[in-house]
Amino acid sequence: MTQQPSALASPLPRRVEEYLRELPPAAAARVWPRLEAQLLADPTRSVEALFASVHETLAEREETDADRRTLQSSHTRLRLALGKAQPGDPGLASVLQPPDALARLATTPAVVRASMTPAPWDHNPVRRLWRWLGRRAQGNGVALKPRDGEQPQAPQGKTLGPARMRWRWAGTTRRLLLLSLILAQTVVATYLMSAVLPYKGRHPLELASLTLYAVLFAWISAGFWTAVFGFFVLLTRRDKYSISATAAADTPLAAGRNTAILVPICNEDVQRVFAGLRATYDSVARAGLRDAFDFYVLSDSGKADARSEEVAAWLDLCRAVDGFGRIFYRRRVHRIKRKSGNIADWCRRWGSKYQHMVILDADSVMSGECLKRLVQLMEANPNAGIIQTAPKAAGRETLYARIQQFATRVYGPLFTAGLHFWQLGESHYWGHNAIIRVAPFMQHCALGRLPGRGGLSGEILSHDFVEAALMRRAGWSVWIAYDLPGSYEEMPPTLLDELKRDQRWCQGNLQNFKLFFTSGLHPAHRAVFMTGVMAYLSAPLWFLFLALSTALLFVFMKTEPTYFTQPYQLFPSWPEWHPEWAVRLFAGTMTLLFLPKLLAAVLLMLRHETVRPYGGRLRLLASLIVEMLFSALLAPIRMLFHTQYVVSALLGIAVVWKSPPREDAATPWSQAALRHGGGSLLGLAWLSLVYWLNPHFLWWLLPVAGSLVIAIPLSVWSSRRSIGVWARGARLFLIPEESLTPRELRWLKAGLKRAPEYPDFLRVAREPAANALLSLVGRRRQSANEKSQRSLRNLADSAARRDPATLKDSERNQLLLDAVALTHLHRRIWTTSDAHPGWFKDN
Repeated sequence: MTQQPSALASPLPRRVEEYLRELPPAAAARVWPRLEAQLLADPTRSVEALFASVHETLAEREETDADRRTLQSSHTRLRLALGKAQPGDPGLASVLQPPDALARLATTPAVVRASMTPAPWDHNPVRRLWRWLGRRAQGNGVALKPRDGEQPQAPQGKTLGPARMRWRWAGTTRRLLLLSLILAQTVVATYLMSAVLPYKGRHPLELASLTLYAVLFAWISAGFWTAVFGFFVLLTRRDKYSISATAAADTPLAAGRNTAILVPICNEDVQRVFAGLRATYDSVARAGLRDAFDFYVLSDSGKADARSEEVAAWLDLCRAVDGFGRIFYRRRVHRIKRKSGNIADWCRRWGSKYQHMVILDADSVMSGECLKRLVQLMEANPNAGIIQTAPKAAGRETLYARIQQFATRVYGPLFTAGLHFWQLGESHYWGHNAIIRVAPFMQHCALGRLPGRGGLSGEILSHDFVEAALMRRAGWSVWIAYDLPGSYEEMPPTLLDELKRDQRWCQGNLQNFKLFFTSGLHPAHRAVFMTGVMAYLSAPLWFLFLALSTALLFVFMKTEPTYFTQPYQLFPSWPEWHPEWAVRLFAGTMTLLFLPKLLAAVLLMLRHETVRPYGGRLRLLASLIVEMLFSALLAPIRMLFHTQYVVSALLGIAVVWKSPPREDAATPWSQAALRHGGGSLLGLAWLSLVYWLNPHFLWWLLPVAGSLVIAIPLSVWSSRRSIGVWARGARLFLIPEESLTPRELRWLKAGLKRAPEYPDFLRVAREPAANALLSLVGRRRQSANEKSQRSLRNLADSAARRDPATLKDSERNQLLLDAVALTHLHRRIWTTSDAHPGWFKDN
């Protein structure tokens, strides 16, 4: 509360007195003498006149236009509102331009334009073959220049000679070995499966089931062998092709700020984003690398509240860590192509200034040492285009998230090491916690829209796989630094949150299948596209396999046996079941699924120093058993949802993508019943049908249909933070990041605790300091036509009279983007009698 310095001859109007209370104390003290003099001279002075006097005093100049007068005072209002001195305050002068009507708070550096243009997709193999034959006929075997609209042959990256060829030959040999192991294992398993069936695979339903079984078993086998070879890599600690071993830890970085750290966000938890960014920045500063990196927060947020909070959080962070000129904030107006478009927009504006960029997610945290190692590896490997870290999941407290964190921490290293073993320099890119060479990315990785209509066309959703494939097509290698520490992320807090994320990933991976035949792609990345497809297509295939098995049971139990299944068959086929063989086959399949998890536990238990952070051997074993049971229960639930997602994508149903939650929020019973109710009814009906057909087969179906029946309580109870905290107290599902929390994660938690409540749109429209900040960031459209200016003023007038809760985000964003419109709204709220009381509801 601002106290009146002296008694007045006439009291202030109520609205003016409230405005003075909202002003920073230093600003209120500055304007009070002038108000006192004016009221002494004219006690009937209007609110509008007094409001004008306040801003003329703060702006230290006279202005006839009311909005420009208020806008001119923004510089002083913000400066006087800063409060207690912060380390970065001297740097604020470099981005806060002179105090006049054109004053700006520069949140980004000067733009250095560069081109990043997508080429048309050429993914029709028949059309390409036809064109190739035509050119052969015209050019007598000589390659001709591509026609307009055709994709030219991609240039090759820098070749490093024999060393590069060695890893390429090793990669090819290893992939042939993997393919041989998968095929041999699948052939044997399919043969044994056919022996189990009554008609030995000669019945049409059996043939269809065997086909699905072979595909699904091959998919399981691929994961099994990936984990097995990852186990041996980690056990022996010998990997001569490890990208992490190509540069010494004490190698100095090249001089200059050659690396930009990008944090694309869209309607995220602002406090979490900037707490994570500060933890990363502080770690970089502690490593003595402040002059090696620039940080960019790239906002695609469409919610006006989020945009308001982001600007305030950026200013707060820069002041706290002296980040002006090192930490930048960009609000994108035209939000096309989602995250990939956001990154491309940065590349066109500032990409030419940097050699490398590190992409972080909104929930990412990276240590300064990890960032340093990534730059060292890039500089030591001039042929590398992307180096992907293996982020470790940490930071969640719900039971579901804790189990997933435990699973990824225990089993994840085997699979990432196995992926590296097979892929080497033709690896995955997961879209975050990775370093990218900017110049080839800009030249080769611009993404055009997929032609056609429906859900598998349009903007590319899973852009990361495609960017890695395009980078490799251009001759640049893509690596996984699977053994690099200091890279962290967070898991979805609940099952339903994970399934919402999976829907977008599902559509994106199915969409990428259209690019399978794109010209010039390396076979390894075509295989990556296929694994992405199978990650979700396996669900409907499994569901169909179970449905066919149930249909086969119906045929066997309720119809007359078929003794002659082939034309001109001389001897009858006697249908017979072999349950004991089925048990052995089932046991073999379970071995493929669970042996990698046991190998991961063995790897930890072999080293005492690595098992202690997991709670010791007994608690690690108990956690493993519960996790295996939990994952077995979740598998049918995920199967059903993924089946729905695949069908929806193929039918062209659009995905509404929202940023995942960044807090531990429990799933209410009503939402769980709505999302899982249909599956529970399906499970009950399925069990009833099989019981009616043959009660003895109920036990085979119970693990699948029974999981669907209990999906509702399983989803609710696993989302409870209280149960997760209890499990942590019992030292179950512990991970090393909880037993000995890394410095960066401790800083993240501390940052979340001390984070203030940043102003939302309502406060930005009303409060003088918050309004000044957003006005200084908003556009100054001096050349805007009168019609456009009038339209914005009318919108501001209308908004002031309306309940702010009824304003759409599109209307709020129009006002936020324009400094004059936002200032006009601020003035109208305080000076007119018809302003809606909702603007002052939290006063």
